[in-house]
Amino acid sequence: MGRVGIRELAAELGMSISTVSRAMNSRGEVSDATRERVRSAAERLGYQPNQSGRTLRRGETGTVALVMQTNTARTAMGETFYFSVCDGLQQELAKRSMDLVLLPVGPAKDPYRYLVNAVDRHIADAYVISNTHRVDRRVELLTERGVPFVALGRGGPEGHAWLDLDFEGVAAETVERLVAAGHTRIALAYDDGDVNSTWEYTRGCRQALAAHGLEPAAEIRLPDTPEGGGLLAERLLAMAPAPTAVMLAQETLALGLYRRFAEAGVRPGADLAVVGFRKNPVCDYLVPSLTTFAVSLEAYGRRLGEIVLARVVSAKDPVQEVWPMTISPGDSDTAPPRVAERLG
Repeated sequence: MGRVGIRELAAELGMSISTVSRAMNSRGEVSDATRERVRSAAERLGYQPNQSGRTLRRGETGTVALVMQTNTARTAMGETFYFSVCDGLQQELAKRSMDLVLLPVGPAKDPYRYLVNAVDRHIADAYVISNTHRVDRRVELLTERGVPFVALGRGGPEGHAWLDLDFEGVAAETVERLVAAGHTRIALAYDDGDVNSTWEYTRGCRQALAAHGLEPAAEIRLPDTPEGGGLLAERLLAMAPAPTAVMLAQETLALGLYRRFAEAGVRPGADLAVVGFRKNPVCDYLVPSLTTFAVSLEAYGRRLGEIVLARVVSAKDPVQEVWPMTISPGDSDTAPPRVAERLG
């Protein structure tokens, strides 16, 4: 038998289409015995509801849209973050027979206007917005329009649902690790945008350093480009006195950093300790291996799916959740601090 729709299911059971429809939608006009018989047959035959017809009747699309930025260094370097998150997100949406659509926002698009157009055209029933900023008009837009949404990251006005990685926790644990090894001159490096995740990370760094009576040896802001790591290396090489460690809010900075250090004869892990934020497959082949923090992005995506589906059902009690991460030790910060004359 090919695709089994409601017509084929009704014929198999010897019932009217209307009776089968009422049973599948838990309408009260049919008995519990009939409802159970219909559902058992539907499962046995692999019944597939006509989602387009159902959503048109309800004024729904049956989709959730993930709005993602594509003009970042991580994307340009082959970053797999969104695709891994999507795997888990799709698993949860499938449980409600909903689909995931991706809305990529490139450099030629204004993220706010892009979202306004998507909402006006009713592309999706709910949205996941990413790359949230400290002040984010998209949060205000979706809240005012009453559109279900979840922010992948904190930012914008209070009171909305969001899921975020533990930037402060990673920063604090990194500082503890470096200080325990004897480092006191610790530099911070991060992109020059106003993405909220960078703000959370740098705030966590400053607080953790202050708890040890320290201040950042330097805070180096860089453009979010593939060349950013090389620019970082140049800044570090020019510093006097030199830092003995550097913390990277964007782990992909290590790619250009390692390359420029190799040209200057500086050894990451020996002459300068380096710790990145997240374990990222684009950094897996760096030598020495980069110390970072790991997270299951598939599980992260599943949780995101649970939250967004809950928002579709009810706007009450928005979930605001920080997702934990665990250290993935490498060899980039194992040597004790030393006076790195090559950097001075």
